Amino acid sequence: MPADARVALVTCDLFPDLWDDDHPLRDALVARGVAVDAVRWDDTGADWSRYDLTVIRSPWDYVARHDQFVAWARSVPRLANPADIIEWNTDKRYLSELAAAGVPIIPTTFVGPGESWSAPADGEWVVKPTVSAGSQDTARYALPGQRAQAEAHVSRLTAAGRTAMVQPYLAAVATAGETALLCLPDPTGELTFSHAIRKGPMLLRTGEHEINPGSEDITPRTPSAAELEIARQALAAIPGGSKRLLYARVDVIPGPDGRPMMIELELTEPSLFLREAPTAATRLADGILARL
Repeated sequence: MPADARVALVTCDLFPDLWDDDHPLRDALVARGVAVDAVRWDDTGADWSRYDLTVIRSPWDYVARHDQFVAWARSVPRLANPADIIEWNTDKRYLSELAAAGVPIIPTTFVGPGESWSAPADGEWVVKPTVSAGSQDTARYALPGQRAQAEAHVSRLTAAGRTAMVQPYLAAVATAGETALLCLPDPTGELTFSHAIRKGPMLLRTGEHEINPGSEDITPRTPSAAELEIARQALAAIPGGSKRLLYARVDVIPGPDGRPMMIELELTEPSLFLREAPTAATRLADGILARL
């Protein structure tokens, strides 16, 4: 490690001192003699070349400026995760590539600008844009009663030049909840399972022009063998391989038959829930040091 090693942890103006969950990582790096700066991704005065590594953490205001964010990532000389992964992963159309690779995902319909979509006859469905974060512009609809609202939501997204995605709402989110599997570097640099948490339901049913997220309930969880296998499959399907990544989060949920399905593979700015596992922050800090 360079004697004067310096790392940037990337945030946004909403969290100038980093998101609370990233404080253990900051502290672990400082304890190892690394100088750490919290820097906004859109800080025009930032000199990214002065950092031995720039680690993306909480730039959660990028969605409305997606193209600018991707261009920024390309401009950073030493970035984790890498810029090509950021570009690929910030558009959820990557799910179709993972499905083609055999990863079990929630069945997803993509509707692009200029395309139309007719809602199914019944059931509960989630509509959201392919570029989003933190449930922005996401809503859950019960059909047939909210058919018009669901179709209008898709039309608003596509009329704005965005691609919409439609997925069935899985009832298990309110019972079993989502399992988020966090993967961090092991001593050899391989990305392997670190810890897991359970997330409670975020989306309540909504009417037109209304998004009503529930409170997020986070608790530790021991994943099943089937859930761990999905994480392994997802990491194996990452373009260029997973060894060049510093972190990954695989979100899964039981499907209608009880078998787990992947919701998202989060490689850009996921919460890593470092406080939920005693060694997670130090493991990630050691992974950063290995890159320095």
